[in-house]
Amino acid sequence: MKPMLPSLTFKIPEGEDWLYEVKYDGFRAILHWGKEIALESRNGKPLLDLFPEIRAFLEANKHIFEPFLPFSLDGELVFLENAYKAHFGRIQVRGRMRSERRIAEKAASSPCHLLLFDALILKGRNLVTNDYLSRKLELSAFFKQCGLPLQPDEKNNQLVQFLPYFNDFQSIWEKVVLYDGEGIVAKQEKNKWEEGKRTSLWLKYKNWKYVSCFITAYEKSNGYFYAGVYEDEKIYSIGQFIFGLKPDEKKALFQTMKDNKTDEDRQFIYVEPAICVELKYLEIYEEQMREPHFHQFRFDLKPESCTMDQFIQQQKNLPPDIEITHPDKPLWKVPSVQKMEFIYYLREISPYMLPFLKDRLLTVIRYPHGIFGEPFYQKNCPEYAPDFVKTKMAEGINYIVCNELKTLLWLGNQLAFEYHIPFQTMNSDGPSEIVFDLDPPSRDALPLAIKAALLIKEVLDHLELVSFIKTSGNKGLQIYIPLPENTYSYEDTRLFTSFIAEYLVSRDPDSFTIERMKKNRGTRLYVDYIQHAEGKTIIAPYSARGTKEATVAAPLYWEEVNEKLTMDLFQIPSLFKRIKSIGDPFQTFFEVKEKQKFTPVLDFLKTKNQTK
Repeated sequence: MKPMLPSLTFKIPEGEDWLYEVKYDGFRAILHWGKEIALESRNGKPLLDLFPEIRAFLEANKHIFEPFLPFSLDGELVFLENAYKAHFGRIQVRGRMRSERRIAEKAASSPCHLLLFDALILKGRNLVTNDYLSRKLELSAFFKQCGLPLQPDEKNNQLVQFLPYFNDFQSIWEKVVLYDGEGIVAKQEKNKWEEGKRTSLWLKYKNWKYVSCFITAYEKSNGYFYAGVYEDEKIYSIGQFIFGLKPDEKKALFQTMKDNKTDEDRQFIYVEPAICVELKYLEIYEEQMREPHFHQFRFDLKPESCTMDQFIQQQKNLPPDIEITHPDKPLWKVPSVQKMEFIYYLREISPYMLPFLKDRLLTVIRYPHGIFGEPFYQKNCPEYAPDFVKTKMAEGINYIVCNELKTLLWLGNQLAFEYHIPFQTMNSDGPSEIVFDLDPPSRDALPLAIKAALLIKEVLDHLELVSFIKTSGNKGLQIYIPLPENTYSYEDTRLFTSFIAEYLVSRDPDSFTIERMKKNRGTRLYVDYIQHAEGKTIIAPYSARGTKEATVAAPLYWEEVNEKLTMDLFQIPSLFKRIKSIGDPFQTFFEVKEKQKFTPVLDFLKTKNQTK
């Protein structure tokens, strides 16, 4: 069975009859399960031997799937990088593997996921003549009854997941751009599934990146034009293209190159850098552009302006209306971080940082001269802020509310290094989380914070409270307990924070104190339970800090909280690589909020206080 295929479009398909799915870069796969399990590629090739983790998951859950057999389900086999993006390179490597040992190792250490988006046969019923929406609803019901994930989740070990649809293009497109996904597939609500057909009822709209470059050569055998940019005054080849050129454009470009050639051999016509063009492509893979398309001629550009630095900047997909001033300005010395590198950090970390800034009244610390000069706090939004920067008045202060990428990058251009947020959103009547700030007297005393954190973790585990931990990025550690919105007061949470603080002091009075006066603390760690209050703030997860080492308030896995932990493990140049390597330790933070079993703990503490 060959799959139905979408057609490429460069125009956003919008209207009431269009529904949208995130497009993932993987292997198209149809799952058949009758007497045997089979997973076939779009060309009918078997895939289960290459991806034994999918077979193992299906067989281990046969009892769940049996009531729905036989079925045929359409989907995409992917290596999920995040909820909106699959890693093209990783799935390609898996697809080329032939060693059973290496395949088994990768299946165990880096399993792929099967994202299913269409039901062709279910319980033996042929659904291909049903319209798209009814097929989608049947598939959704199947996933709900099986207890399988209803959306892609790279950390979920349930390897078969549902790929949902969305009604609103703009909201899901913003997520795709934010997470650097491949694009969107728009599907007409009433379409029927047509085997092997490339249809205009399914349209793929891609998240292109753009590059300004110049033409260097023409290949006679296939008609491809070669493009390059300057790197240190040398020409660096970025790939070749042919698609996107109209016949008259291709003819004119070829003739211009022929008339101005500097050399010619049996394979190529060569020219000096002179003709500038803008290309669009998906990403860089093996040092070449993937799916390059001609976009337009750039007669306004000179070849000297087409540089590797600009190429790298354009890869980051920064919003077009964000201007980065003085990109080469040094901000940190060791490690060396220039302004543009800091902006890139904010762009890359934004999917993980923005959820914690969302709907919070923001206080930033700006470093107009980088780490080399004096910083200042900023609460009020400056009058020169662009119109897209949202604000909220509170107690006479016009706070910035950073809900989207453009605002974050604008703040970055203003050299806002630190992002401090209150313990509640502006829509909450009480705290959105409890945070313990474990602040040792010096950096050298970090082991005290580690000791306190592990003692607190023991109590939290005993109370069945789910907790998360991060570095402060400066001296200490911070423990988070997510709470459901509009459920508890600060008076409620103070009962708990004071209880934990008193417990720590009772366990080890030589190490911990609740003494407010610094001069009376000595070398002990101050457990500041009073700081968790309305109007107080804490450094946001993934925010940079104004330290000379360019450290970050980095989320941790609890197993990382040990004697090997140091602040300089988490610096701006390496933080995003860390996420790509081991994932986001705060990934499930917001899911936990509604499941948190805090009420029984609070009821116990209230009863205990009443009996004193």
